[in-house]
Amino acid sequence: MIKKIITAIFSLEAKIAIRRFKPRIVGVTGSVGKSSTKEAIAAVLGSRFNVRKSMKSYNSELGLSLAVLDLETAWHSPLGWMKNLWAGLKVFWGKKFPEVLVLEMGVDRPNDLDRLLKVAKPNIGVVTMLGFIPVHVEFFPGPEDVVREKSKIIKAVPASGKAILNRDDEICWDMRELTGAAVISYGFSENADISASNYKISDDGISFKVSMDGANVPVRLHGAYGKQHVYAALAAIAVGSAFDMNLIEMSEALSLYKSPPGRLKMIEGLKGTRILDDSYNASPLAVTAALDVLESLQAKRKIVVLGDMLELGKHTVPQHKAVGQEIAKVADHLITVGPRTKFTAEEALAHGMTEKKIASFSTSREAAKYLEDLIKEGDLILVKGSQSMRMERVSEALMAHPEEAFGLLARQDDFWKKKE
Repeated sequence: MIKKIITAIFSLEAKIAIRRFKPRIVGVTGSVGKSSTKEAIAAVLGSRFNVRKSMKSYNSELGLSLAVLDLETAWHSPLGWMKNLWAGLKVFWGKKFPEVLVLEMGVDRPNDLDRLLKVAKPNIGVVTMLGFIPVHVEFFPGPEDVVREKSKIIKAVPASGKAILNRDDEICWDMRELTGAAVISYGFSENADISASNYKISDDGISFKVSMDGANVPVRLHGAYGKQHVYAALAAIAVGSAFDMNLIEMSEALSLYKSPPGRLKMIEGLKGTRILDDSYNASPLAVTAALDVLESLQAKRKIVVLGDMLELGKHTVPQHKAVGQEIAKVADHLITVGPRTKFTAEEALAHGMTEKKIASFSTSREAAKYLEDLIKEGDLILVKGSQSMRMERVSEALMAHPEEAFGLLARQDDFWKKKE
C-alpha cells in the first residue's frame, strides 16, 4: 500500500514536470537490450542536446518517474523518500529541465506499459529485440500477449513522431502496422534504413560499418562485445536521424558509449583469466547472444557459469534444455546455479559434454568457491543468470581487482550488497 502511494506521488510529479517543460521523449522497450540501447541513444543525443536518461534500469512506473525527476530510489528509508518528495517538487518549480528524456520502459505484467505511458508518452518509440519467448512471459497467458503489451509503445507514438523498429526481429518488425508515425528500421538486414555490415569482434571490442541514406561510416565500440551492442548503436543512430543529426556526428558520439554494468563486460580475472560478465539478467535470447560472443573469442578454455532463467512459466524446462544444447557446442566446462539449470546440465551431458566437465550448485557463492580452484591461466569465463540468482557474486569472487566491482558489476549498491 505504501509503495502504491509513493508511486502515485512521484508519477504525478513527473507528469507535471513533463507537462510544464515539454521535453521530447524517447521511450525504449523490448525483451533484451533496453538498457544498452538507452545508453547508446543518450550518448548520441547528448553530443548535441541536453539529455536526461533513465538511471541504471529504472523502467517500472516508479523508476521511470524517478528518472524523469532525476532522483534515485531511497529503498526502505522513509527519510530518503521524504527528501525525494521535496526534491521532486523543486524540479517542476524550477527553471531548468533537459530538452530530451531517454526513458527505458519495462514490462513485467499485463497493463504495465499503460501505466508508464500515462506518465510519459514518447515522441519517439524504440523497440529492441523481442524473440519468440520474451522475458516475463510467466505472468502473461502466452508470448503473444507480452508482445501485444510492448507494442503499446508504438501505438502511443503520435503521427508526428517516429517509430524505431528492429528489422531483423520479425515480431518487432510486424509492429510497423500498428502506427501512423513514420517508421525507421535498423538491423543487419540490407532492407533496413540503418544497416550494419562488416561486423568484427576482438578482445578490444567490436567494429562494424553503418549505412544510412547511401552514406557509410565505420564505428568502433571499445569494451563492448556482441551484436546486441551493434543493435544498440544502430537504434541510437536511427533516433539521432529523427533529430536531424548527421551520420558522421553520430558515429563520433558513439565513441563515448559504454555498455552498462553486467552486460557483457570483459573483466580481468584471477590467475590470468578473463571474465565475460553478463550477470545482470538472463533470457533464452540473451543467453544465446552471449554464447555467440563466447564462441567468437579466443581462449584456452571456455567456461560457462549459468544461473536459472526465471519468469519463463511453462517454457522453463524446454528453454533450459535448449540452452544446454548450445552450451555443449561452445563450452569446455559448464557450471550451473539453481534447480532449473539442472535441465541445462542434463542436456549438455546428453549432447557430448562429460560429467567431469559439468558441476551444479544451489547458490552463486557455492559456484564461486568451486571456480576459484577450477580456473587456469588463459580461461574465458562467461557468467550469466537471472537477477535473483545474484550471479554477479561469481564475477566479483573471480575478479583480479575486486575493488573495481562498483563500476563494472550490477547490483553493487548497499541495498543489494546486504540482500541475501
